[in-house]
Amino acid sequence: MMEPQLPHEALSLVLSYLNLFELLSMNEVCRTLRDAVNNDVLIWLDIIIEPPLSVRLNDDILLTITSKAKGRLRSLALINCAEITDDGLQRVIQNNPHINKLYVPGCTRLTPDGILRIVRRLTDDDDNHNLKYLRLHGLYNITKEHLQLLNSCLQVNQDEQKDPLEDRHYKFLHNQRCFSSFNDDETNNPIDVEICPKCENVRLVYDCPKENCRKKRATPLMECRGCCLCIPRCEGCGGCVNQAEEELEETVCLDVLCLNCWLQLPKCNLCNRPYCHRHADKYESMSSTTASSTGFICDVCISRIEALL
Repeated sequence: MMEPQLPHEALSLVLSYLNLFELLSMNEVCRTLRDAVNNDVLIWLDIIIEPPLSVRLNDDILLTITSKAKGRLRSLALINCAEITDDGLQRVIQNNPHINKLYVPGCTRLTPDGILRIVRRLTDDDDNHNLKYLRLHGLYNITKEHLQLLNSCLQVNQDEQKDPLEDRHYKFLHNQRCFSSFNDDETNNPIDVEICPKCENVRLVYDCPKENCRKKRATPLMECRGCCLCIPRCEGCGGCVNQAEEELEETVCLDVLCLNCWLQLPKCNLCNRPYCHRHADKYESMSSTTASSTGFICDVCISRIEALL
């Protein structure tokens, strides 16, 4: 019987570029690849779990996956993992006390009190203040008091954040629902949510990238900073859209676009509406079927045509 050969040295380099789904798939190929994946701690130091894996993740599976880091986990992103609980995440933190980035957007079973306990555990050592970035949008019942305590744990200077002429709040404008990278938002605030100056609820708060709006920030009453529920924003450029002064352009996916962004996108031949950048994959998937050099037909119009047949 032949002894299994050691994997090529280049394999560890290749594995570092694979996402979690691909790494887990490698386990099913052969024993050599399975051992290479499971024994290489470095590829498990930064774990991102996002759809479609999110819907299948529970506390026990999360503990199994994170245990591959051997207690050296640095970053953990759980994107829309609705089955993860406070207790499940607490077990992971107990085994990995050196996490410096924790992203849990859309993990709706997590509670503010549970997150606060976890953050305190990761920041209670003054000589080794590990946690640097926390992403919480989509969690329910976060209050001002919770936010103040979290800011205190992460040693956030809230007075510095309120400077209206700085770019500290100029964040999450174009990809506000996508957090698949640990590096996209490191220049922004340690905590993504803050108190909306309009409704005073704890939500994602956006700045306006329009030059004329940025000049108005020195006058608080004219600021167009706020959450998306208070201030409509273009899905394309992130700019505020004044419903009284300009016409809102809709997309097939019912997102709002300013006129400039709307004009730049390809339109459906029947309803003359585009897909926004966030749903551009819809249009791209049609390029091999209904889309052509003369345009395309959106899925909404296709459904209406099929209903009439």
